[in-house]
Amino acid sequence: MKKVFVAIFLLTFSFANAQEEDKTVGQEIKKDAKATGRFIKKSAKATGRAVSKGASAAGKKTAEVASKGQSEIVDKTYEGKAGPGGETIYITNESKYYWVDKKGHRHYVEESGLKDKQP
Repeated sequence: MKKVFVAIFLLTFSFANAQEEDKTVGQEIKKDAKATGRFIKKSAKATGRAVSKGASAAGKKTAEVASKGQSEIVDKTYEGKAGPGGETIYITNESKYYWVDKKGHRHYVEESGLKDKQP
C-alpha cells in the first residue's frame, strides 16, 4: 500500500511540474509576442513616415511643374535676367517680376534685384 501512495505522490508532483513548465513556455511566447508587436508597430510608423515624405515630395514637384507651366503660357519670360539663385524670371501683365520656387510658390522681386543671366 505504501508503494501505491508513493507512486501516486510522485505522479502528482510530475504533473504539477509539467504544468509549471508549460506556464513558463507560455510566458516566453507571450514575451516574444510583445517584442514582435513592438517591432511591427515601430516598422509601421517608419513606413508611414516614408510614404508621407514621398507623397509630400511628389506633391511639391507637381505644384512646381504646374506653376511653371502656367507661367510659361500666361506670362512672358525675361530672357536677359535671372533671379537671385539663377531662376527663370517671368513678367506678369502688370509688369511685375517673379520666379517660381520648388514648392510652386511665386516670389516677386524688384527689377533692381535681378541679375544678368550667365551664358
